[in-house]
Amino acid sequence: MKSHRQELWFQIPGRRGFVNITPEVEAALEASGVGEGLCLVNAMHITASVFINDDESGLHQDYEQWLERLAPHAPLGQYQHNRTGEDNADAHLKRQVMGREVVVAVSGGRLDLGPWEQIFYGEFDGGRRKRVLIKIIGE
Repeated sequence: MKSHRQELWFQIPGRRGFVNITPEVEAALEASGVGEGLCLVNAMHITASVFINDDESGLHQDYEQWLERLAPHAPLGQYQHNRTGEDNADAHLKRQVMGREVVVAVSGGRLDLGPWEQIFYGEFDGGRRKRVLIKIIGE
């Protein structure tokens, strides 16, 4: 069995953002030489996410608005976590909703994604460097 590990690094300038990382994951898969197996992609930070969905700007705006209604950033005092001196409790909650990781089947040397599916990095507390792990195993 082959195994390949790679990291992607991001520094989103704003508080939140979504980045399509499908091309980078496809490049990692090609570098791995794996034809049949599994590809794990996960955010290695507790205020970031990896998820699969459509790459459509309206949907991304809908996510932004929906997540802000679910876990508004302000007022900061509404969250116990922020009483520790942090201001990112909402980012932890948004990450929980959007998910930590995705696993994609690898078939014929390609990511076995459905129509319109793309892999995204979601940032909910930007401004500093964070990483995403890609781990590919298979034959």
